[in-house]
Amino acid sequence: MSDNGVPCEVMGRAKHLWSIYQKMKRTQRPFEEIHDAIGFRVITDSQMHCYQALGVAHQTWTPIPGRFKDYIALPKPNLYQSLHTAVIGPRGERIEVQIRTGEMNLVAEHGIAAHWKYKEGKPIAPDDKKFAWLRQLMESQKELRDPTEFLESVKIDLFGDEVYVFTPGGDVKALPKGSCPIDFAYAVHSSIGDHCSGARVNGMIVPLRYQLRNGDTVEIITSPNQKPNKDWLALVKTAKARTKVRYLLRTEQRDKAVTLGTDLLDKALRKHGTTLTRAEKQLKHAATELKCMTVDELVIQIGYGKITTQQVLEKALPELAKKTDDLPAKTEGMLKTLLRKVTRRTSSSGIKVAGEEDILVRFAKCCSPLPGDPIVGFITRGKGVTVHRRDCDKGLDLDPERRIDVEWDGNSKTQHEVAIQVLCSDKPGLLAHISQSFTDQGVNINQAHCRATEDGRAVNTFHASVKDLDQLKSVIRSLTRIKGVFSVDRVSADPG
Repeated sequence: MSDNGVPCEVMGRAKHLWSIYQKMKRTQRPFEEIHDAIGFRVITDSQMHCYQALGVAHQTWTPIPGRFKDYIALPKPNLYQSLHTAVIGPRGERIEVQIRTGEMNLVAEHGIAAHWKYKEGKPIAPDDKKFAWLRQLMESQKELRDPTEFLESVKIDLFGDEVYVFTPGGDVKALPKGSCPIDFAYAVHSSIGDHCSGARVNGMIVPLRYQLRNGDTVEIITSPNQKPNKDWLALVKTAKARTKVRYLLRTEQRDKAVTLGTDLLDKALRKHGTTLTRAEKQLKHAATELKCMTVDELVIQIGYGKITTQQVLEKALPELAKKTDDLPAKTEGMLKTLLRKVTRRTSSSGIKVAGEEDILVRFAKCCSPLPGDPIVGFITRGKGVTVHRRDCDKGLDLDPERRIDVEWDGNSKTQHEVAIQVLCSDKPGLLAHISQSFTDQGVNINQAHCRATEDGRAVNTFHASVKDLDQLKSVIRSLTRIKGVFSVDRVSADPG
């Protein structure tokens, strides 16, 4: 750089062992195929010198095709800027090179708060790009009441590779790799995303599941009658799109709960010779007794099935409710017998719902929770309580209003099915070693699906029954020790 008149500071580093291991696992490549263990960073004083330094690097060493990325002209959504390239170095080794200015390095190292405009004595414009991402985060936070969901949405934008696509007017939009036209529509404007009904990419109609590619020109087709649906959650990649779709779906669910709750409560009150309007004072008392802030919230809880109309009547009209509830002793005895049968049937699930064991419970196949996993329950009409792992994407998509506290019953000995995916070499005898490893851990394989890939490897998915998370971890450790096994991961047990 000095010989070519580029004023800069050059720093070098060797990739950490943990980073190398993570890359091997992520790309499913052996150590011999990891070629960017050495990296250099060039810090210049201007953008012009950044591109000049890039020219020197490419002139001195052979650049590797497909490894150059210009994040200066096209910054990431979180305002990260830098030139990235990779070259064949002096000893034939592949070397990564990052080139950026001092200000860009401050933002990269310490975040966008590292260089506030007010330090320069300038006012902050409301449309300043430096704060656009922060403003988007604040908007998302208002619509997300669950901290876990908020963190999950932020990670989508922070750790995704980008594709760069164009609006019909020539503006560039940076989106995570795998984004679809719905992501693009929300990146342009929320109202366009809400009413997105189709898209043209490079002048041709494409389905909404189409994955955008670098350089695509995207035009969104809107319809006033179009609104988001649950299928969109399986397509979108950006945090903004996912947050908006979840918010609108929950709003729709809440509206349905209000309608249903109002209808159920009105019918129950009319049976006792009164109406919602005439019993307003009593309903306020019932709402307080049942730990609801308002009557509207009480109605919503009825719609979701968390509170029954009978519970409301017992608090609002205790005398009338008591008369209705009086049952002959024989009938009451039959009900108690039935409840005991239900208790014996459902307590075997190994789950306590709000401290009770006699609740109908089912486990979500999307995440297959095991004893030891942090869990959360959701009330499902006609199906009791569905239990998800707390970090399950599909669980995050459900309405928080339907959430209920659940915990594992430590005394239960129930077996739970889990899916384990093993990536290994496609060689004779290895599958037998893997099967034996399950047997040695006392775990039974219920189902197996094995297929070979074109690169001489095999992908094996085993559905096995384990008693808890500790036993699963023991199985995974045992499998990873087998020679020829590249990775072992817990995956969704749902074949869909």
